[in-house]
Amino acid sequence: MPDRYEEALRGIAEKYRRTAEKAAEAGIIPYRSAEGKWITSPYDGNSWWTGGFWPGLMWQLWHLTGDGFFREEARRVEKLLTDEFRSFRKLNHDTGFMYLLSCGADAKLTGDEQAETDLLHAASLLMGRFNPAGFIRAWNEPERTGYAIIDCMMNLALLYRASRDTGDPRFRGVAAVHADTTLKEFLREDGSVSHIIEFDPETGKRIREHAGQGYALGTQWSRGQAWGLYGFALAYRHLKDGKYLQAALKIAGNFTAHIREDGLTDCDFLQPAGEERLDNIAGAIAACGLQELAALTGEEAWKRHAEKLVNGLLDRCADWGGDRCGILTHCTASYHDDGAGRHTNIVYGDYFLAEALMKLCGKDPELWS
Repeated sequence: MPDRYEEALRGIAEKYRRTAEKAAEAGIIPYRSAEGKWITSPYDGNSWWTGGFWPGLMWQLWHLTGDGFFREEARRVEKLLTDEFRSFRKLNHDTGFMYLLSCGADAKLTGDEQAETDLLHAASLLMGRFNPAGFIRAWNEPERTGYAIIDCMMNLALLYRASRDTGDPRFRGVAAVHADTTLKEFLREDGSVSHIIEFDPETGKRIREHAGQGYALGTQWSRGQAWGLYGFALAYRHLKDGKYLQAALKIAGNFTAHIREDGLTDCDFLQPAGEERLDNIAGAIAACGLQELAALTGEEAWKRHAEKLVNGLLDRCADWGGDRCGILTHCTASYHDDGAGRHTNIVYGDYFLAEALMKLCGKDPELWS
């Protein structure tokens, strides 16, 4: 089986070596691919939250192959992302996704000093979103001052990194406060997690849950489950508090109980019976989180679940031909189509597929640490 994963990694590198040139020629940050072309973000230009996954994937492939093209392409987009510091107003809690996988990867893998400075700038912006009532604010609209979302558990990795690099515990401390609030307010008894919780921004008191990108209020949007699984596993790795490991294990138990027989992932685990709505990004993220759990606990069963997910993706939803620039098909941004893509290739699906394969092959550069 490892030979298969090595072959898949080679296939990703070979296809992206050809198709990433199209993005460089167009001067864009790709969001998804269709009809042999790269397509930019649907909203917010280069401040769109997924921009860091392209350079993150390029850094993964540079680490794998040593091909300087991938390094230069990563830095091309890194410059576009750091230009967004000046526009500022569209940046939000997803500065973790945007800058840890771009500037952070650059600094970690090459030692570039400006990349490290930009990483710490991004961490300071994320710190600036912290509400002392107990959470990191998700978005910027005045009517959403009290909103927090499960995705932010992954963005906390930017703060862990900033504390490690500076020796300043404040970043890590804010991350712990937000993780504790998420543990208390997002994690349900059955091991599933909510997507969006609204708090009173003055007191921190929970006001209500919002359905977000899942099927309906109270259901289980699969990508949110994957963010929670991987995010709490990373919280345990960095904060060393067993309650985060227990949360990750609980979410993992629920997630793995919903893996389809074919290894693919429904967009919402409680979507209507017979509804063919997949989100393979969720499966790829979970495959990474499950391997993190296997490494943290020594329990190989979690790795077996990760392999089932990866095998399902490779068997049924990996496009190695020329019709798409990317690879992973049947990626869905939101159960109720929000214009960001349904059953299509989306770049951060490819990123997490590559990361999962790098872990399986023992080549992971560990960009989240």
